[in-house]
Amino acid sequence: MSVRTTQRIDGATFFCTFTCWQWLPLIEKAACHDHIYRWMHQARTQGFRFFGFVIMPNHVHLVIHAPEGRSINTLLANAKRFMAYTILDALVRQGEMGILAKLQAAVRPSDAQRGQRHRVFNTSSDIRECFDEAMIQQKLNYIHTNPVKGKWTLAENHLNYPHSSAGFYERGDASPAPLEHFHLALGA
Repeated sequence: MSVRTTQRIDGATFFCTFTCWQWLPLIEKAACHDHIYRWMHQARTQGFRFFGFVIMPNHVHLVIHAPEGRSINTLLANAKRFMAYTILDALVRQGEMGILAKLQAAVRPSDAQRGQRHRVFNTSSDIRECFDEAMIQQKLNYIHTNPVKGKWTLAENHLNYPHSSAGFYERGDASPAPLEHFHLALGA
């Protein structure tokens, strides 16, 4: 489901993904993991509960419980805006003029009229409601193995990838993200 399509369900758990424009590894390039964790902590103060995550070089997967009266769409839109500024600042500091020019050229005329100067993320995000415990577990399994699947070799073992909730669930590791175990949080 696209972020441009308003998700009208609140008080539910969602599997969410947002991706950098053209799958560019902008998150890695900008080394903005700490900024993502800060955003997660800020969202937690608004009642959002994080059950799982993985931060990849060019996309982020999250399992989030949205409280009653709070919009998952607004949360993700604000996250992408916050992260876009962080990424652009890092690219400017690094002198990445070629990448900045690509991101500037990618802005659609309608977005430029609203003041957008660079396109950092794909416009839409994938938002899927997790209907039950089995679906939450399936999504967690998927995101936890993401760093060691396909083209990614970000760690030899998925438990050793630092920007994931895998170690939290499987070894009880501390996490820089404000995580809650979904079994405890939902009484599953």
